[in-house]
Amino acid sequence: MAKVCDITGKRPRVGNNVSHANNKTKRKFYPNLHKKSFYIPEEDAWITLKVCTKALRTINKKGVSAVLKEAQEKGMIIIK
Repeated sequence: MAKVCDITGKRPRVGNNVSHANNKTKRKFYPNLHKKSFYIPEEDAWITLKVCTKALRTINKKGVSAVLKEAQEKGMIIIK
């Protein structure tokens, strides 16, 4: 299962763990993803998306239909 947001396209980032002695080892910063079901009244259907918390806030603000339309225009999601 890829750790990528369906709406924003956020992916894991690479960085360093830094110890008290300033030793650096590689690590990954993962996006805060959640599997969430959304109801689309225009299609009378439920869809399940893997979204980060920033995308959830955007969906709460603009609505799921508007956010899906924007994501489709950007090429992040394909709606049939």
